[in-house]
Amino acid sequence: MPMTRQDVVSVLGPVDNATIAEIIASGASLEELREAWAWAFGDEALMSQGRPLPGTRVAALIDLIEPDDEGDVADPARAHPGVGS
Repeated sequence: MPMTRQDVVSVLGPVDNATIAEIIASGASLEELREAWAWAFGDEALMSQGRPLPGTRVAALIDLIEPDDEGDVADPARAHPGVGS
C-alpha cells in the first residue's frame, strides 16, 4: 500500500509539500521511510548494531530527508521534540 501524507508526517514531522510528494512518489513503504530516518538521524550508527547497509530505495529516501546545506528539509529536533535531548 502506498504511503500517505499522514504516514510521511508521522515519521518526519512537519516537512514541505514538495518533499512529501517526492517521498510518496518514490514508491517506498512506511517501514523503508522509518529505516531511512533511523539511518539519517539515529543516535547510534545502525552498522554498529549489525544492520546491513541501506538498500537503494532507503538510500534515496535518506538523500531526500537529510538536511541540505541550508538545513531546510528535515530537522530531527522539529520532527521528534525531546529525542536526543
